[in-house]
Amino acid sequence: MNEIEITKENFEEEVIKSDKPVLLDFFATWCGPCSMLSPVIAEIAEEYKDKIKVGKIDVSNQEELAARYDVMGVPTIIVMDKGEVKATSVGYKPKEEIVKLFSDV
Repeated sequence: MNEIEITKENFEEEVIKSDKPVLLDFFATWCGPCSMLSPVIAEIAEEYKDKIKVGKIDVSNQEELAARYDVMGVPTIIVMDKGEVKATSVGYKPKEEIVKLFSDV
């Protein structure tokens, strides 16, 4: 598994200081679209492991991170590079659209 569980404790190290762009999947276990998106995110994590890092953030456990990035609905995908938000997407999207979010980073 190439996805990393991101928490407020490891956020700085895994996301801000990452040497490659990070795709963050803000999700909730009770969210249907999140469950549908999860295998897509896992596929992306495997296929693009040399290009990006993929982190999963459970908004129920990491409310502080969700609030910090104004996550109002799940699933929310945020692509970050060198600590800056480069792209955001809310709701279920097909794999191609998610890949487009980080293809220019």
